[in-house]
Amino acid sequence: MQTAIVKWGNSQEIRLPKDLLQNVNISENETVDIILQNDAIVIKKLNQQKHRTTKERLQDFYGEQYEQKHLAQNEIDWGTPVGKEVC
Repeated sequence: MQTAIVKWGNSQEIRLPKDLLQNVNISENETVDIILQNDAIVIKKLNQQKHRTTKERLQDFYGEQYEQKHLAQNEIDWGTPVGKEVC
């Protein structure tokens, strides 16, 4: 397949056919990584991370000791959720 590189503002643009993107499971507005390998430009789909809760993020930050740190802190109980909070 051949395509042209065209001017787009102060940059250049390469248009990729929809069939090509569907074959590699890339949709419109998805984030991709562009890598220079030797003399080739490689476009890779990035794995989109799902939304993580605060507890999941703290577990990643503190590691195995999350529960110990969590229990050691003086928490303030603000009551039950009243909106669309994720617990």
